[in-house]
Amino acid sequence: MANLALTGILEKMTGKDKDYRYMATSDLLNELSKTTFKADADLEVKLANIIIQQLDDAAGDVSGLAVKCLAPLVRKVSEVRVVEMTSKLCDKLLNGKDQHRDIASIALKTVVAEVSTQSLALSILQTLTPQLIKGITGPGMGSEIKCESLDILCDVLHKFGNLMAADHELLLSSLLSQLSSNQASVRKKTVACIASLSSSLSDDLLAKATVEVVTNLKKKVAKSEMIRTNIQMIGALSRAVGYRFGPHLGDTVPVLINYCTNASENDEELREYSLQALESFLLRCPRDISVYCDEILHLTLEYLSYDPNFTDNMEEDTDDEGLEEEEDDDSANEYTDDEDVSWKVRRAAAKCLAALIVSRPEILSKLYDEMDVFNTFIELLRQTGNVTKGQIDADEMSPRWLLKQEVSKIVKSINRQLREKSIKTKVGAFSVLKELVVVLPNCLADHIGSLIPGIEKALNDKSSTSNLKIEALTFTRLVLSSHSPDVFHPYIKALSAPVLSAVGERYYKVTAEALRVCGELVRVVRPNIEGSGFDFRPYVHPIYNGIMSRLINQDQDQEVKECAISCMGLIVSTFGDHLNAELPACLPVLVDRMGNEITRLTAVKAFAVIAASPLRVDLSCVLEHVVAELTAFLRKANRALRQATLGTLNSLIVAYGDKIMLSAYEVIIIELSGLISDSDLHMTALALELCCTLMGDKRSNQSIGLAVRNKVLPQALTLIKSSLLQGQALMALQNFFAALVYSANTSFDSLLESLLACAKPSPQSGGIAKQALHSIAQCVAVLCLAAGDQKCSSTVKMLTDILKDDSSSNSAKQHLALLCLGEIGRRKDLSSHAHIENIVIESFQSPFEEIKSAASYALGNIAIGNLPKYLPFILDQIDNQQKKQYLLLHSLKEVIVRQSVDKAEFQESSVEKILNLLFNHCESEEEGVRNVVAECLGKIALIEPVKLIPALKVRTTSPAAFTRATVVIAVKYSIVERQEKIDEIIYPEISSFLMLIKDNDRHVRRAAVLALSTFAHNKPNLIKGLLPDLLPLLYDQTIVKQELIRTVDLGPFKHIVDDGLELRKAAFECVDTLLDSCLDQVNPSSFIVPYLKSGLDDHYDVKMPCHLILSKLADKCPSAVLAVLDSLVDPLQKTINFKPKQDAVKQEVDRNEDMIRSALRAIASLNRISGGDCSVKFKNLMNEISKSQTLWDKYYSIRNE
Repeated sequence: MANLALTGILEKMTGKDKDYRYMATSDLLNELSKTTFKADADLEVKLANIIIQQLDDAAGDVSGLAVKCLAPLVRKVSEVRVVEMTSKLCDKLLNGKDQHRDIASIALKTVVAEVSTQSLALSILQTLTPQLIKGITGPGMGSEIKCESLDILCDVLHKFGNLMAADHELLLSSLLSQLSSNQASVRKKTVACIASLSSSLSDDLLAKATVEVVTNLKKKVAKSEMIRTNIQMIGALSRAVGYRFGPHLGDTVPVLINYCTNASENDEELREYSLQALESFLLRCPRDISVYCDEILHLTLEYLSYDPNFTDNMEEDTDDEGLEEEEDDDSANEYTDDEDVSWKVRRAAAKCLAALIVSRPEILSKLYDEMDVFNTFIELLRQTGNVTKGQIDADEMSPRWLLKQEVSKIVKSINRQLREKSIKTKVGAFSVLKELVVVLPNCLADHIGSLIPGIEKALNDKSSTSNLKIEALTFTRLVLSSHSPDVFHPYIKALSAPVLSAVGERYYKVTAEALRVCGELVRVVRPNIEGSGFDFRPYVHPIYNGIMSRLINQDQDQEVKECAISCMGLIVSTFGDHLNAELPACLPVLVDRMGNEITRLTAVKAFAVIAASPLRVDLSCVLEHVVAELTAFLRKANRALRQATLGTLNSLIVAYGDKIMLSAYEVIIIELSGLISDSDLHMTALALELCCTLMGDKRSNQSIGLAVRNKVLPQALTLIKSSLLQGQALMALQNFFAALVYSANTSFDSLLESLLACAKPSPQSGGIAKQALHSIAQCVAVLCLAAGDQKCSSTVKMLTDILKDDSSSNSAKQHLALLCLGEIGRRKDLSSHAHIENIVIESFQSPFEEIKSAASYALGNIAIGNLPKYLPFILDQIDNQQKKQYLLLHSLKEVIVRQSVDKAEFQESSVEKILNLLFNHCESEEEGVRNVVAECLGKIALIEPVKLIPALKVRTTSPAAFTRATVVIAVKYSIVERQEKIDEIIYPEISSFLMLIKDNDRHVRRAAVLALSTFAHNKPNLIKGLLPDLLPLLYDQTIVKQELIRTVDLGPFKHIVDDGLELRKAAFECVDTLLDSCLDQVNPSSFIVPYLKSGLDDHYDVKMPCHLILSKLADKCPSAVLAVLDSLVDPLQKTINFKPKQDAVKQEVDRNEDMIRSALRAIASLNRISGGDCSVKFKNLMNEISKSQTLWDKYYSIRNE
């Protein structure tokens, strides 16, 4: 039936009436597009012929529809037909009439786009390739035919370049010959064509292409337009083939730099193309270009300020306002700015410099010596911020220090920009200032006065756009918050007027930003309540009135409402003593905002600010209402609201407790109890703090104590059993129990009993978590200290009796007793209890591991309470009790760690004894003992660095490998995040520890790698200078070493053991840390291949960190990754396609699943890099993932994480 219908359509298509032909062709398109369409051999021939015929139809719309019919036709007919149609179309293109050529070209492109199978592609290419080559190089072919042929060939190469390997050489020579064509359009299309071809060329042919282009460039007699084409060709080649262009840089870079500097003055295009090519090299061949970076840097800096029409006498500072009039009087016949294209050179130089900054952050310090132009400045500032996070500015070569020296130049230049007419220029200038303040807070203190007119002009000028106002306000806010208030006091008058007028703007984003600036302004005007010598009173009412008009206005954007509420909170808390008459009008508005669901959270926070004000603002008109509202909020589902409410209530009760009814307290306590649970520890901590505040109120009576006992105490006793309890919540819980005893509403004995009862394992829930026992012990200790000496002594006696009772049946009771003794002993001297240390040491004999460890913890903590008595006892025991050595060392560790945290000092004699003892145990055979010794040494080093660093350094050359490893691990333990006095003492000695990374013992090497990781994480500044020497050694540790792989013969089968695995894993994890803290030192190009590449093909434990590193590099150094993307595909492909054996256990299957997800995560990061599509291998990998349903589902879920 369908075929009958088609026959009718085909007849009409040849009719004389063009409307008939149009309608018939349209019907044919509909038929072909149907999924059910099938044609027999005869019909295929007819369809193919008639559509090809229709392409030449005199009516354009008919031939246009015929082209559309080609797409579905190619998909539905046999290969032979498609090849036939292709050869006919080629004939039309090359030999047909001029008017039919365009349509034949579009038709061929359509056919190429629709080819989806490899066999069809190969058949078509046999016909198509020779014809296109003929069209490009054949004698007598006009430039139009050449252009069309080049266009089609470009599409073909892009899609099927890999399938045409046999023709590559012929194609390349044909195309290269066209680079010298006289027609600019032919040359341009040839460049694109060669670029498409190059991505699938072999290295030899790529070299041939490059050599020919470079040879053309070296010819002295070439015309300038030919030179331009060849330079464009080099840029296009490097963009297409990425890192594969690296080997040819030696020939090309000097030629480009030479052309750039020697081009005639009006040949801006030549300079622009040369800089674009250099930019491409920087981004795609970062490793090979490194030798030319300095030259390129000088070149880009020179051309950033390139302007051949600019003479030096214009450079003088243009402070006189007369300049603007002069500009308009230019005589008409002079050269005008519209003809000046030198900006293209400056733009290309700026982009090239940005590429240099992004791909080589280590050159920042050089840049500051030479940089005086701002196009690329924001990139530069951002990278300075990234590279110098957390650094101090002492070093005179650090980028931050160099940037500081340039600030006055920058400000001078920016002020000139702010007087320009162009809005875009002003917005850019404020953006630079914003970045500057973010990277160097407090750097503009001396320049505020000169910047104020620019801000005023931006906010007051009629021509200013809202975008400019927002930029100006954002900068003002950042500058106010990052500088000391007195810097601004002379300029408050000039600043406040435009900011307050911006508060009245109609566009909500400007208003919101202006309100935020007002908030900062309030802090600056009155930085402290006592008085700062600046008279703030004239500004109180103007600011208050400006904000109040926004606050009472209901029909405005939510962002504006919220900013107005926050700002009013600041005003009341800062100026409240000067607004007594206004408070009764303003506070009820804030209370009203608490009743509105959209603004209530902001209003609650505003009341917290007011309550915390030292002015004790009079809230009597609204206090009761506010407390009632807040109490109701504790029942709401919104977590942020409940958190803010708890904080605000706490501040209100501390400041205004005497004015709040006690009955309100009881209601609050009942609401509080529902918030105490381990499902939200932050909320729990806030709730318990508020409870302590309520109990601490002097007016608290029996009924409040009763409410706490009945409602809060049961929740607290449930919470204490949680294994999640820690940090702030645990501290708050301890304070809660102490407050309960202090408030004398609850007896100590019943509280102690309830706490100890918590440790009894209930039959239904099984045992109690180890963490819970520690929490209970800490609360018991706090409780005893709060109850006074007598109660404390009786408790200690009870606990020691539990230990003396020799029945080992009740291990949980003994465990808790030991922990409680330790916690009490740490806070109070227990030497009045005779032989307590011997009673504790008896527990070292227990058969249960947890009791042994609790006993060593208890002994160490009891020693802290009275060091002169108990420390010698522990040291003596370590020497004499070989079997208990490990546990006793743990006790010693408790003492040392606690002393290092509390910044306490040991006696001289004690330190000597401890050190001798620890150094004697450095070589212990047991790894556990060595680790504890290392931690003890590291923590003593925090207390006595002057003594320890030399002692540790001496042992780095010890003949015993275990000793060398132990001292390096000790250094690792001594490097903590906070500033310590050890930092400057260890700084000159670091290399003697970290250089053990080339030790011949693997344990020592691993220790050095772990120490380097810790330095990189906690104190990167200390090691930055050593990294050039350390990194090659570190990279060497990531390679599989055959000498560390051994075979163990287990009788029936052999087992292979890789002793280097842990070391490789540690080395990759160290690189991962270095990427976060020392990115400017790690040259990613030299690391990715071969080291990361080998890691991606290594053992499971090594692959995981490698995937993470790859993701980070894709994010931070995309150009380096793109350069070698092809070589990374194979290991990733192998990982995602790996199938465990049939008999694999569940654990192996799960590990493999994790591994695949980890690899897919890395692939997702790679896929986000722009330009990744120039790697054919990576494109194929993505296709493979999309075709496998299981892989695609995993990839999809990871991508959306």
